[in-house]
Amino acid sequence: MYPRCISIFCAAAAVLSPLAASTAAEAAKRDKAFFQSVAGNWKGPGEIVAGKYKGTKFTCDLTGVPQEGNKAGVKLDGTCRVGVFKQPMSAVITEAGRSYKGKFLDGGAGKGLDIVSGAVSGDKVVLGINRSKLNGAMIARLEDDNAMKVTISVEVEDKMIPVIGVTLNRQVDDIKVGSIE
Repeated sequence: MYPRCISIFCAAAAVLSPLAASTAAEAAKRDKAFFQSVAGNWKGPGEIVAGKYKGTKFTCDLTGVPQEGNKAGVKLDGTCRVGVFKQPMSAVITEAGRSYKGKFLDGGAGKGLDIVSGAVSGDKVVLGINRSKLNGAMIARLEDDNAMKVTISVEVEDKMIPVIGVTLNRQVDDIKVGSIE
């Protein structure tokens, strides 16, 4: 026999179900808006702040393109440079249900990292990253419309240790267009 619905709980469920659906739809719109806001050209310095290469400084030049269609996400391509050495950089971040999946470079099976989870919250995205036994997180926070800070941390003995920090600035075309009278 099926249990009967207690009237107050049935009424609450009837009221809250549409709200939960609309909240999920609003969250999806906010996520998509966040990734659209990080589209464009970004450039800036970074530094390895922990590990074997601590103190190594580099600069990155990246272009972000929002995911096409209804799903939230972004595709990043570009390079990071240390002295005269240039390393291609790429990332694909795609909505997967209520989370995110993707990869940096060629993913964890190659020389890159897998994106195994993620969430957008206001002006930042937090992504879970993985490669073999290495687990970590990447946090990208928009400081304003033209500035973003990225931190990559790895898990060491149940603590998250920041290892890479990057400050990116949107590259804006300052050409003024006017009419000739």
